[in-house]
Amino acid sequence: MIKACSGLGRLEDGRLVHEQFIQSGCKSDVFVGSTLVDMYAKCGSCIQQNAMLFGHVKCRQGQKALELFQPMQQEGVQPNSVTFLGVLNACASVAALEEGRCVHEQIIQSGLESDVFVGSSLVDCMQNVGALRMLGECSIRCHLKVWSLGVP
Repeated sequence: MIKACSGLGRLEDGRLVHEQFIQSGCKSDVFVGSTLVDMYAKCGSCIQQNAMLFGHVKCRQGQKALELFQPMQQEGVQPNSVTFLGVLNACASVAALEEGRCVHEQIIQSGLESDVFVGSSLVDCMQNVGALRMLGECSIRCHLKVWSLGVP
């Protein structure tokens, strides 16, 4: 049933099946779990993708997290601010300068550069990969201004 929802792109129906599966008390296995992740990814939901991405970052597997990001986009899943936080953390953890540059461009294109959390993570990432100057004076001043708002 989950595979059918996935193939048809029926996210709401897939969520209902997932909910019924949980309520029935059935035990999940690797096959069911991966089918659910596949369904959420193919239906354009980044919730499961973000969870997997952050899981890899938390387990110090930044490269694996970055490897999830490209297929996610190829499948039509639009990254949100949470996605960018995870990807920036992954870039910082493995000093991935080129990936950080690409993510920075995507952040600008998506209009999320002014998001405080994304901006702070972007500055942290660029600092860790040795490319803080790449952000440009205007961007850095903007983020420093945000940080100084919390300082008495």
